[in-house]
Amino acid sequence: MSAPQASASVAAPRTVVVIGGGQAAGWVVKTLRKEGFDGRLVMIADEAHLPYERPPLSKAVLAGEADIDTVRIVKPDEFAGLDVEAWQPDCATSIDRAARIVRTRSGREVEYDRLVIATGGAARRLPDALVRTRHVTCLRTLDEAVALGERLRGSRRVLVIGGGWIGLEVAATARKLGVEATVVEGAPRLCARSLPPVVSQFLLDLHRSHGVDVRVGAALASIEDHPDDPQRVRATLADGSVLDADFAVAGIGLAPHTALAEAAGLPVADGIVVDEYGATADPNVFACGDVANHPNAWLGRRVRLESWANAQNQAIAAAKALLGKAEPYADIPWFWSDQYDVNLQILGDLPTDADLAVRGSLADKRATLFCVKDGALRGAIAINAARDLKLARKWMQQGRPVDLATLTDASKALA
Repeated sequence: MSAPQASASVAAPRTVVVIGGGQAAGWVVKTLRKEGFDGRLVMIADEAHLPYERPPLSKAVLAGEADIDTVRIVKPDEFAGLDVEAWQPDCATSIDRAARIVRTRSGREVEYDRLVIATGGAARRLPDALVRTRHVTCLRTLDEAVALGERLRGSRRVLVIGGGWIGLEVAATARKLGVEATVVEGAPRLCARSLPPVVSQFLLDLHRSHGVDVRVGAALASIEDHPDDPQRVRATLADGSVLDADFAVAGIGLAPHTALAEAAGLPVADGIVVDEYGATADPNVFACGDVANHPNAWLGRRVRLESWANAQNQAIAAAKALLGKAEPYADIPWFWSDQYDVNLQILGDLPTDADLAVRGSLADKRATLFCVKDGALRGAIAINAARDLKLARKWMQQGRPVDLATLTDASKALA
């Protein structure tokens, strides 16, 4: 696919509209101004807060150790200096691509030369057929994190439904606050879609060692008000077992906000389909962040990534591209999670048919797992070993051949 807006004959945009107010949207507006765009810049966001980072929500914000001032991408005075018309809280309701107009719930409309959709997604909800209580919450926004933190501090036991990253981080934060936690995961192991079995087992052992009651292979049959106290909940599992808690948190994934793009006739397939520059099928419309499905050069396939690094770097690439400064977004995927005294980072791909080389000791909570396929390093998982991941990234970018025996020999420095 050719680079969008690369031709000198394409007029520079005078008005850029950004739909969304999260991390990706924040980096779009910052980058546009940094790259010299001096036209009209409108950001339409359904939250009242200025753009902020989401990773701290399930950790520091939930624990009461951070607030909006510590998670903002742009400080209020800096944002004011960007000269952005922030329409918030408001919500874009339609995109008229023929007329290049965005309309909002409040009745406003704006004509654009370029449009960026950075709408992210919403926390997936449990099926209505399973839920007969108001005491099930989700964690996606800053306000939800603050409210959930207050509720945790006033509770004795929380039920976490979902053994993925958000669920496990909520459970770890609950234990940090002295709250008992039960995690119910329907799959046979934790984080099964993103981790090899040995690391799933490591996380299982980690949480159980901190007193979390983890149930894997446990399907939720129903959750309702507790019969003796309607302010609490009772969950029944498919095997008939019953779990009581003060309230429940559902951490069962993210549903990307694609409805606006679909209604506008843009191609959507697990996210808004974009090219390596963030451009959609409409050369005047771009998308980035959690909502965008892009061709990843490293993985060799299309992917929609939900990560801090992707939200930032894909947004930067899209902002440059819509100004005619096309640089393909080709980052190696990178993700991290903090749970208790463990920092876990994942880089690249983790093919199921790759050889797994373990350096260090999982039992000692310090190890790096290298995924090697056809003599090349395809991915790495670092547990309290961030330095190893820096080297792994360098080797992966170079396409350097690696040797399994050398990787696992802890008596020799990796460098």
